[in-house]
Amino acid sequence: MNGLRGLFDNLKNNESLSAFKPAIEAVDNIFFGPEEVTTSAPHIVDKNDTKRYMTMVILALLPSTFAAIYFYGWRALSIILVSYMAGGITEVLFAMIRKHDIHEGFLVTGLIFPLVLPPTIPLWMVAVGSFFGVFFGKEVFGGTGRNVFNPAIVGRVFLSIAFPVTMSTKWAKPVTEGLGRLFNYAIPADAITSATPLAVLKTGGVEALTKSTSYSELLFGAVGGSMGETFRIGIILGGIFLIITKIINWRIPVAYIGSVFVLSAIGNQFLPQVAPPMYQILTGGLLFGAFFMATDPVTSPFTKSGMWIFGIFAGLLTLLFRTFGGYVEGVMFSILLANSITPLIDSVILNAKFKPRNDGVVYNEN
Repeated sequence: MNGLRGLFDNLKNNESLSAFKPAIEAVDNIFFGPEEVTTSAPHIVDKNDTKRYMTMVILALLPSTFAAIYFYGWRALSIILVSYMAGGITEVLFAMIRKHDIHEGFLVTGLIFPLVLPPTIPLWMVAVGSFFGVFFGKEVFGGTGRNVFNPAIVGRVFLSIAFPVTMSTKWAKPVTEGLGRLFNYAIPADAITSATPLAVLKTGGVEALTKSTSYSELLFGAVGGSMGETFRIGIILGGIFLIITKIINWRIPVAYIGSVFVLSAIGNQFLPQVAPPMYQILTGGLLFGAFFMATDPVTSPFTKSGMWIFGIFAGLLTLLFRTFGGYVEGVMFSILLANSITPLIDSVILNAKFKPRNDGVVYNEN
């Protein structure tokens, strides 16, 4: 590793390669970590530096990633690679223009984004969505740590609005027996379906959903959906791993999932179109969103009270969108809207907690 360390140092000190310094430092950071402390969010205040933080999230995403390849074949891997290429090129170009370092954050964004896409999506559409998410979700705000919205969600919401047919009706039936689709690339035409659990709920009601789909099918991925959202047992294990290692704060997923559970339990008693709590939690992208997207440290509150408010707000919106909205799913829109009020939430909490005395000195009321 000393030889590799020396190689990177020589490349960075070579004036003829100054235009490529951000790209060189990006690869350097992957192997050795950044040499400087962070100057913008997310500020890691414990032993988990930014590199370790991103590494742990990627490890937690591996069960969903491997499940996507198993269920849908090697095309799932090609979708992931295109996401990394399109978003990565965008990130590198802006780093060169601004002469800034490339942060490891895109390693997570580039993996989360394809996992919330249909397995049948055209590869060019993946590239467009990845570019849009990085450009409009992060770079227009000034880059990593300055963005208001989660870039992966921005890309996903853009594709849902721009290409609604592809993003809402062309799902694939997963193969959950034997070797799955490990020896396949293309998904057969007869495997394309529009019948995801939430679509069944929207068109056929609660009874149709409960008769057609069991809890075990929902947990182990035997239903249609986005590539990384259906193997929910893997998502739960990954989420618990992140909580135990203190990579994410438990308050946001607990508030998000808990609010959906409580509100759907109440709504199910009065509205026939509201599914029972466990079906609400185990369908769509709720678990994936709660553990891997709502907990983004840049776009979620940093105050403990704010985390509860953020999670409950996202849960309420998710149930409202699912019940009364035109789309069958509401997780992405809900988290995006919750992102938009994150600065307000933290501001209100901090103003309530820290108040100035008459002499202008700020003190903590609690």
